[in-house]
Amino acid sequence: MLRCEEGQSGPTYDSLQEVIDKKSFRPSVNLSTPTITNISFTLYAILGVNEKAQILTTFLWLRLYWFHEFLIWDPEACDGITKISLPVNDLWTPDIIVYEFVDDDVSQACPYVYVNHTGHIRYDRMLRLVSACNLQIFSFPFDIQNCSFTFGSYMHTIKDVRVSPALSFKEMTGNSKRYLQASGEWELVVILGNTDILRFGIDECDIITFWVVIKRRPILYVVNLIIPSSFLMIIDILSFYLPPHSVDRSSFKMTLILGYTVFLLIMNDLLPSTANGTPLIGIYFSVCLALMTISLLETVLITFVLHHNSMKYREVPHWVQVLVMRFIARLICYSFPEDPLSKLEGKQESNPWVVQPSQSTSGQQTSTNGETRTAPDVNFQIKSIQTQSLMFAICPLASGSMTLDVPELRQISQDLREINTYLNILRKEDHLQNQWCHVGYILDFLLFRIYLLIITGYALVIICMWCVWMNQ
Repeated sequence: MLRCEEGQSGPTYDSLQEVIDKKSFRPSVNLSTPTITNISFTLYAILGVNEKAQILTTFLWLRLYWFHEFLIWDPEACDGITKISLPVNDLWTPDIIVYEFVDDDVSQACPYVYVNHTGHIRYDRMLRLVSACNLQIFSFPFDIQNCSFTFGSYMHTIKDVRVSPALSFKEMTGNSKRYLQASGEWELVVILGNTDILRFGIDECDIITFWVVIKRRPILYVVNLIIPSSFLMIIDILSFYLPPHSVDRSSFKMTLILGYTVFLLIMNDLLPSTANGTPLIGIYFSVCLALMTISLLETVLITFVLHHNSMKYREVPHWVQVLVMRFIARLICYSFPEDPLSKLEGKQESNPWVVQPSQSTSGQQTSTNGETRTAPDVNFQIKSIQTQSLMFAICPLASGSMTLDVPELRQISQDLREINTYLNILRKEDHLQNQWCHVGYILDFLLFRIYLLIITGYALVIICMWCVWMNQ
């Protein structure tokens, strides 16, 4: 026990010097009695999380308590002094370290400790802790990280130094949330802990492990990454409403893919990168880019159907008519437009001045539903009416009237037949183009609904997963 003298506040310097001279020895009268060290800390700031290096940088207010059996005095004999401060370098201190520490300690050290008259010492210091942490970034930016701080003696075994928490974990969590200042994008969820014994061969060391659970604030990444990407996907979906036979749709989709690629290159620095896994948001961006590419391929396919086949004036194969124009059209509720020629058939009247075309001159047409019908030669009828009207106007009813020569009439009839043949060819080509256009429109509607279904299912899965992580 330290001595006190009258007229002097606190223990005498001689008695303190005797204790200081014994700083090389553990302050225990009986060396078989271990020195109990109580540990607590307050998480003041989360300075950074390096996902690639798997490192967490924090700033702690560390507090250690231990019992010094040689620093005890009677406060009544020492003028009521209950505690004094002494240089930490002049006293024995427990060699408590953090096992996850991976960098030099550059934090400022406190040079003094508080000593109570009962022999209990309190040592406060600031600690910039750079610790290794197994960071799981799959659910980024809604990820929750659980990093451990293991405190224990570096050299002393369980027979010499024991460690235990100075405060309850609930109190440590409350203090840390109260004083947490430079949090940035991270917030503290809870601090948990447990005491254990670490074995090295025949040696056993007492350790205490604190689990610091932190949660990322996702608003920055939602605004800068997810929402712009969702807008681009919505624009890609709306681009299906552009005319499929127009070249503007394909050029618009290629421009959209180029813009999305530039967006990913700009935002690449915001995405975490590790060697052991890829975050879900990275997979989300890759799938979105793949879906945009698929939509571009669909546009190329429809453009090929509409232009390449129709420009060659090839007949629509029978299996395409059955599969696409009947089955798939009914499946997607596709409605064919009415043919104006069918209306003219019903309005045809019997006119003695109308020359009816022969079977050889009337073209065979195939309707949009695959049925074959004979179309009236409207242009030829009109030309015949005009020719007969002209002949009637030239030839008077009276006798001795002027008439046209027969060779001229034959020439006119031959010219009209050639015009009729040419119009039939144009009509057939137009009909083939209309059929291929219907095939392209039906395939475009079908692929658009499939694409929309895939996008909807994919978005629902991503939203559900992120909602689950946010509510954890």
